[in-house]
Amino acid sequence: MSYTRKLIHVAMFIALGVMLPIAFHLVGGVGSVFLPMHIPVLMAGLMLGIKGGLAVGLLTPVISCFATGMPPVMPFLPIMAVELGVYGIVTGYLYRQCKLPLVWSLIGAMLAGRLAATLVVAGMVMMLAIKLEPLTYIIGAISIGLPGIVIQLLFIPLLVKKLEAVSGIVKQVKAHG
Repeated sequence: MSYTRKLIHVAMFIALGVMLPIAFHLVGGVGSVFLPMHIPVLMAGLMLGIKGGLAVGLLTPVISCFATGMPPVMPFLPIMAVELGVYGIVTGYLYRQCKLPLVWSLIGAMLAGRLAATLVVAGMVMMLAIKLEPLTYIIGAISIGLPGIVIQLLFIPLLVKKLEAVSGIVKQVKAHG
């Protein structure tokens, strides 16, 4: 994939990562339940690899914060930027480099991202004296976001496989065209 094409894909995934949460918040503020910003980040890591996944994971919450006010700058923007950045790196690494199956790559990224978020919360508690308890935060995030996690594990593999199939067809047409 050319650099320009990859950059366009990064921009598309970031745009999705900003727009999906807006749609979910319009229907009752269910973003923290269905985790719509996570979906494009995880897909970017799977489809674009480590660098593209990292770029989407770091930039999406930052752009969303300044464009929409969500997530709030403190304390959630640093937590989400690190968590989603780790999602992008780990999905790209596990799926593209290690050749793990899609679902295992997603599970590995979700675990690594949640661990990174917990470490950020712990660091913020120590350095900034914020009133969050790291273990309580992560347990709450997982339990509230369980429907989103299930949706991610069910639908992201289907979407990625479809997009990879379409991409393969396009490559064949170009090769024979």
